[in-house]
Amino acid sequence: MPIDLKDMTWLNPPPLAEMHGERLVVRTGPTTDFWQGTYYGFHRDNGHFLQQHRRGDFTANVTFVGRYEELYDQAGLMIRHDATHWMKCGIEYTDGARHFSVVVTNGHSDWSAFRLDDDFETMSLQVTRNGDALFIQYRTDEMEAWRMARLAYFDPALEDVAVGPALCSPQREGFEAEFLDFSVTNPVSRDIH
Repeated sequence: MPIDLKDMTWLNPPPLAEMHGERLVVRTGPTTDFWQGTYYGFHRDNGHFLQQHRRGDFTANVTFVGRYEELYDQAGLMIRHDATHWMKCGIEYTDGARHFSVVVTNGHSDWSAFRLDDDFETMSLQVTRNGDALFIQYRTDEMEAWRMARLAYFDPALEDVAVGPALCSPQREGFEAEFLDFSVTNPVSRDIH
């Protein structure tokens, strides 16, 4: 489903965000990130996040491409209650390659990542919130089926969240991503297997 900006707002608006047909083209500002403390010691909450608000359980989908060049260039999907309770997932550029990355922050951030060796252009994400869990899946334009990346805890008491596309470039400015679609629906399923 093409991105409908009507009910969406930016947390930390980027220097460039333009619709090109049905694609949303976004370019980052300098040294943007979402991170809370762990290992690196810094606290950043200045990444770019196009959000719409949602309560209860849901499934969010987004498809995007990015021009990953510098360490930690990243694009994907975010679910956020506030600065210390959120999840972001997508592609992050590290060790000279694209990695599927998930950061879950419950006071402090954690990070899981695995290298994506397939040759692909677009990445699609599907995140389903069910009660206390976020079920995170991905699929590239070279795959037919969704693959599980992570099942993460997310406090069910935090009913009001924002959800939408996000991108950051902690080491530079000018990282560019294109978001091809975004949707939020009722949960698709509780099935994992």
